[in-house]
Amino acid sequence: MRPILTCRETLDSGRNVKYDIIPDMTIYVLVLDGVFDIGLASLLDVIGMTQELAVDGKSASLKIKSSMVGVSRNIFTAHGLRVPVRLPNSLPPPDVVLIPAIGSKTPETLLAALERDDVQRMGVWIKKWARSGALIGAACTGTFVLAETGLLKGEKATTSWWLSALFRQRYPQVELEETRMLVNSSRFITAGAAIAHLDLGLGIIRKRSPVLASLCARYLLIEPRESQAAFVIPDHIAHSDPLVERFERWSRARLPQGFSLQDAVRTLGTSERSLARRLNTVMGKSPLAYFQDLRVERAVHLLQTTNQTIDEIATMVGYSDAVTLRTLLRRKLGKGIRELRGRPCQRLYTKNRRIPR
Repeated sequence: MRPILTCRETLDSGRNVKYDIIPDMTIYVLVLDGVFDIGLASLLDVIGMTQELAVDGKSASLKIKSSMVGVSRNIFTAHGLRVPVRLPNSLPPPDVVLIPAIGSKTPETLLAALERDDVQRMGVWIKKWARSGALIGAACTGTFVLAETGLLKGEKATTSWWLSALFRQRYPQVELEETRMLVNSSRFITAGAAIAHLDLGLGIIRKRSPVLASLCARYLLIEPRESQAAFVIPDHIAHSDPLVERFERWSRARLPQGFSLQDAVRTLGTSERSLARRLNTVMGKSPLAYFQDLRVERAVHLLQTTNQTIDEIATMVGYSDAVTLRTLLRRKLGKGIRELRGRPCQRLYTKNRRIPR
């Protein structure tokens, strides 16, 4: 596999940053019929912005050769826009291959898309380019296209959080970390849902030039986003399995009383082993970990919609003191109480009156 080199930053005697010339990079953006418009556009805009910034004479020098590649000439986005592509059999091996999402929002439509002939043919090219040493990146439902090739077996990956249960069931040999926004390995880089395409594009550029990636993020106003956890709706995923859904309902009703595995299995009419196995298959979590996720979700909702103190909220989600809740929120979301409470447009109430919308 060809190494991914990074730029070297040094300071001269005048304390000015000097940059080395970085080897050129050839990127193929794979376009399947029905591609997610914002995903494709996000990758192209990050690549295009980087190309422009790289020739301004002030930052690292990186020449990017990018092409949109498809297995047929007639390719349209999910919104019906025609995409001009190049056919893969006429192209040299790339350094990087990027797979934007297919515009499928539900498990049913995604599974149908994965069975299409063009997806299967694209998979053959993905495996060929991976064998030649290319770094393969995918975002959102594009991670399913990559996983279909079998290349992710034994690797860590992330995907769209609401499709995590389907991903685990279909690809049990992939170590899924669905709360991560971006997951890197030596050969692959995967990103979460929708706007995470921006993170994928920046992640690829960062491997060659951290300076250019940072500059591009500034120009495009892309804030660092390490986690999808703040966006996850736990019960949405839970509803893919009847037992997990019943445990979710039991847990929500029991938040103030706290967690008891014995009470849960007795109420649900199951065994501890069966409940743990189903939760691990669907959610990738233990019963206690999922219960804590629901505590976090409820606590954040109360922080953003009421004026309850953190001590009162801690009691409402089953903690005897606020310190434990603060620690849990920081560990799960990477944010403190002030950050969570101060997010614009999400506080619905002030102390004495409702904020007008």
